[in-house]
Amino acid sequence: MSVRTAGPARSDLVADTALALLAERGMRGLTHRAVDEAAGLPQGSTSNLARTRQALLELAVRRLADREARVLGLHEMPDPRAGAGPLADALALATHRALTGNRSLTLARYELALEATRRPELRAYFDAAGARFRDQLAALVTGLGSTDPARHTLSLIAWADGLMFSCVAGSFGAESPSLEDVRAGVRELLEGMVGG
Repeated sequence: MSVRTAGPARSDLVADTALALLAERGMRGLTHRAVDEAAGLPQGSTSNLARTRQALLELAVRRLADREARVLGLHEMPDPRAGAGPLADALALATHRALTGNRSLTLARYELALEATRRPELRAYFDAAGARFRDQLAALVTGLGSTDPARHTLSLIAWADGLMFSCVAGSFGAESPSLEDVRAGVRELLEGMVGG
């Protein structure tokens, strides 16, 4: 295996490996040494890039945000003037992607979210990373004609997060709903908020 050495490539390798370890082993399994070993890097490489545990967690959170933006397809969200149907379709696809081909990334997010509740210094990084999607969703529901965009955004995110948690780490962990089932749930929410 060839080891990547360039700055951004090394940083991505370390962050991606940290995310994989979080999903596989949990927070206790994430150490600088474990990242070096799993990434096939010389011992001390991760420490050279992220000296402290906090720095390693921040690196993982930043990479998580970048990868989730691609998974969630932030660049694919429709113009809200097209109505609730196209937005429901796009949100359902984003949620379904997180549930199926990206389960380990979603699990890593939950590990980081829980750790952020115990580390105030990590909370700011985690919240800023999540703001990218939250702000875009708020703009979309505003564009749909929501009379209370903040509350509606919270409801949509809470619904999607609850579904993902239940199916990735909770009591429905052995199954994932179909894309059609997710779409039906999102449509029901959106139609209740802004009408069909």
